[in-house]
Amino acid sequence: MPASRETASVLFVCMGNICRSPTAEGLLCHLVAERGLGERIRVDSAGTIDYHEGASPDFRMTEAAARRGYELGGRSRPVVPEDAYRFNLVVAMDRSNLADVTEILDGGPAEVRLLSDFLGEDAPVDVPDPYYGGRQGFERVLDLLEEASPRILAYLLGERDGL
Repeated sequence: MPASRETASVLFVCMGNICRSPTAEGLLCHLVAERGLGERIRVDSAGTIDYHEGASPDFRMTEAAARRGYELGGRSRPVVPEDAYRFNLVVAMDRSNLADVTEILDGGPAEVRLLSDFLGEDAPVDVPDPYYGGRQGFERVLDLLEEASPRILAYLLGERDGL
């Protein structure tokens, strides 16, 4: 489905699409469902590499999200150039993924932003990758995504002054 004015769409991007980006997808889907906006907002996630293609979200991230009441689903997939036409907004988790996804999308019409653009001034520029860390890393990612998700939703709904 191409991006349109009637349906706002966002693609979250991290490296492998098993920790940060599927969690961002799950949290925003939770908010969208709570507010009855499923017909207006489309959410997906992808990775800049295809190493984990077809894999479920990391079990540690899934468990951390479940403790907060969020369900993570889907399967890892790589970003493809066509995503620049399927989504209005592409949100990268860190500067490295921002550079990679910008190259992959090759100048397509999607707006590409960092997740930290939707966080407060004291937040890190890069959402840290929790893959090689302990439980605290997964909790920190959830904290950041919980802060950013309502702002991203407002942005998608055209309430741009919330940034």
